[in-house]
Amino acid sequence: MMIVMKEGATEEQIQAVVDRVESVGCSAHVSPGELLTVIGAIGDRDRVAALGLEGAPGVDHLVPILKPYKLASSQFRKGEQTVVDVEGRKVGGDHFALIAGPCTVEGREQTLDVARVVADNGASMLRGGAYKPRTSPYSFQGLGAEGLRFLLEAKEETGLPVVTELMDVRDVADVVEVADVIQIGARNMQNYSLLAEAGRTGLPVLLKRGLSATLDELLMAAEYVLKEGNDRVMLCERGIRTFETAYRFTLDLLAVPALHELTHLPVIVDPSHAAGRRDWVQPMSLAAAAAGADGIIVEVHNEPEEAICDGPQAVPTDRFAEYAEQLRLVTEAAGKSSALWTGSLDPSARRRRRPRSSSARLPCGRFPRWSPRRSPSAGPMRWSPTSGRRSASCSRACRTPKPSRASSAVIRLPAPRGPASPTRVRTCSRARAGT
Repeated sequence: MMIVMKEGATEEQIQAVVDRVESVGCSAHVSPGELLTVIGAIGDRDRVAALGLEGAPGVDHLVPILKPYKLASSQFRKGEQTVVDVEGRKVGGDHFALIAGPCTVEGREQTLDVARVVADNGASMLRGGAYKPRTSPYSFQGLGAEGLRFLLEAKEETGLPVVTELMDVRDVADVVEVADVIQIGARNMQNYSLLAEAGRTGLPVLLKRGLSATLDELLMAAEYVLKEGNDRVMLCERGIRTFETAYRFTLDLLAVPALHELTHLPVIVDPSHAAGRRDWVQPMSLAAAAAGADGIIVEVHNEPEEAICDGPQAVPTDRFAEYAEQLRLVTEAAGKSSALWTGSLDPSARRRRRPRSSSARLPCGRFPRWSPRRSPSAGPMRWSPTSGRRSASCSRACRTPKPSRASSAVIRLPAPRGPASPTRVRTCSRARAGT
């Protein structure tokens, strides 16, 4: 049952209704809106109806929720879409989020390299799996606690909130120390004890649709998180298993508008797992954005050919800038805004970024990669350039000198590793701008 309070209802009137609902053994979930407050009464409908709340002070009217999922139903918010705030990054409504990073945390340098690239090219959050569910028990299962430490270091350097998967209730304490968003994978969508535990953490939850789950089953799974008092839930369409064998999974993009009609929760699309090939990831990402998705979660890797798992579907770091730009154009056409693309990120939510000196630029005009290094003394943290093999290269693989104003605007770049392909010719954006 949904109890709609009158505009201007006081806190005392709202609390009085909550107390009466709970007095008959039902739970009350208060959802304040811009104008009205809605109270969801979850439990025996007959007991709530017997309370006679229609004439109670501050109560406007009662609406029965016919769907089996009460708190996830769009009726519960009277058509108003939920906007989830993650460290100043907003998801849902008119806000779009790009979540990018490696499928699996394989090592420190790999994690930091990818985090720097996605942070510099418009990503709202950093994804990365420290614990990985694999079909084979002999496959790489993730670095566990060590992987969480690498994610924490990337988070502290780039300022990006971290999205990582929780697989076991025994790992909740470790994951909560690092994660800003808890991801529940497709194979755990109906692990109800895990869903309830994730809800109790109070952190935003990204819930992926199961491989063969219906939309109703997905929303019932979300109900397990919502009933714990955690209303920051994001749904994720990652592809379902059908009779088609030409690709890994069928990406059900019709689920995006359908879920927007059924629920008030944000809907994010994962094109990487469904496609299984990186050349299909971009068109499916653009299609998802055009369909009205509230965000994209995509896999990015600095050396996808050498990735431990899911390398063929990962977007290379040297192509991520182009990918993000194309996605930005489509999201703008769809009427969405992104916190980092439009500069609408709450300044108070930004983490302090390391200062950059103009004298530290590389010949191509970009800044070199940096990493934190502890001073030999016990003094404060200082910044020094990384001495690794990639420290003197631009994060966008631009290894050519910066062109002068009078030079040609066409630069020849080496072809990406993999099958033989003709030399690419790309116009340098810096040369076009005359810088």
